[in-house]
Amino acid sequence: MGRHARFNFKGAEDLRAEARRLGLDLPFSETVEPLFRPLDLAGRRLPNRLAIHPMEGSDGDESGGPGELTFRRYERFGAGGSGLIWFEAAAVAADGRSNPRQLRLTSDNLDGFRRLVDRTRAAAARARADAGPLLILQLTHSGRFSKPEGVPSPVIVRRIFPLEAQAGLAPDHPVLEDGDLDRLQEDFVRAAELASAAGFDGVDIKACHGYLVSELLGAFSRSGRYGGLFENRTRFLRETAARVRDRCPGLLLAVRLNAADALPYPFGFGSDPADPGRTSLDEAAALIRSLEKEGVALVNITLGIPHHRPQFGRPFNRPLRGAAVPEEHPLEGVARLVRMTAELQAGVPSLPLVGTGYSWLRQFAPAVAAGVLDRNGAALIGFGRMAFAYPDFALDLRRTGRFEEGKVCLACSGCSELARAGRPAGCVVRDRAVYRPA
Repeated sequence: MGRHARFNFKGAEDLRAEARRLGLDLPFSETVEPLFRPLDLAGRRLPNRLAIHPMEGSDGDESGGPGELTFRRYERFGAGGSGLIWFEAAAVAADGRSNPRQLRLTSDNLDGFRRLVDRTRAAAARARADAGPLLILQLTHSGRFSKPEGVPSPVIVRRIFPLEAQAGLAPDHPVLEDGDLDRLQEDFVRAAELASAAGFDGVDIKACHGYLVSELLGAFSRSGRYGGLFENRTRFLRETAARVRDRCPGLLLAVRLNAADALPYPFGFGSDPADPGRTSLDEAAALIRSLEKEGVALVNITLGIPHHRPQFGRPFNRPLRGAAVPEEHPLEGVARLVRMTAELQAGVPSLPLVGTGYSWLRQFAPAVAAGVLDRNGAALIGFGRMAFAYPDFALDLRRTGRFEEGKVCLACSGCSELARAGRPAGCVVRDRAVYRPA
């Protein structure tokens, strides 16, 4: 284990030497060609293996429709050359918005989302010679992190004492009942129907980062149909996926999944009952196999709960202002994400997985990403914070074979600080004319 260190690599060999010093198996490729191999996915062909992760901009209008900054962001993404654009989280219920400006697709603002899809595709057609990107909309309920009016309004499905001490939840804070969750399934399905009407190619049932569906996966202590046994804890996600499949047969079905929460047993998904502090991928692997049977065509792998241990799934150069500096080198976080995704991909070679955690690598990310693809450690490589900073990273990579050092994400946590402050989120370094530091 190494101590936290800031990015300070002049060349790729310096990065490789540091990985060796830390005992990390980080693949490197001498060519970026693997990133530009087309991928056939559920009857569609992606022009390359590069994806943009769902990153909330917190810039919708009061109804939940896209605002001007939303349109600007996705037009830049569309023109940027990535094969897949995974649109940010849209709440399926009013009480599930993470902030007053989070997107929420409804029948009243459907036309706004149609325009968002159309303008993204038009931007791609103007800038690119390929078939254009696949567009997936993430559907969510923010659960314990809900702030629909700008102040915490937690909606919980179980008690998670390591998190509740931090959030200040009262001991008698209500927990959703099974009937509430039954009805919430229909909210996800209705949102998927609207996403199809808006022109999206697919939807993602968000099951990561401690939000409501993710919280259910680790509900060991909950009783009833949605807690306790693995079958019950995964029921909401599996049944919702099946209902979307049946009601929206032409819609590609995806899931962004926490493979592990980094919470000890019995509080977190992916924890080992025999060793509460140890991470285990056994249940994540079993769940992914079940999701494939329900018709899920793509799974995006991530880790951790940003409000708890952000470095576990989001390696950074600088932590959020006021947060502790972790006792871990960021390369360890990158390698963990690469390793766990590769282990899961090996268990389900027929189901494409999207890899996460590459932005911290800056200009050296393409070499590692291509190395992962060469090893079949993932089928696509996603970038989140990098896309905020550098929306045309895929076009530059295609044209020159590299990322421009002066355009890459610095993993400074500035975009996260904006989101935490309730302000529109974007890159405070590369897009400073639009986004000022919090």
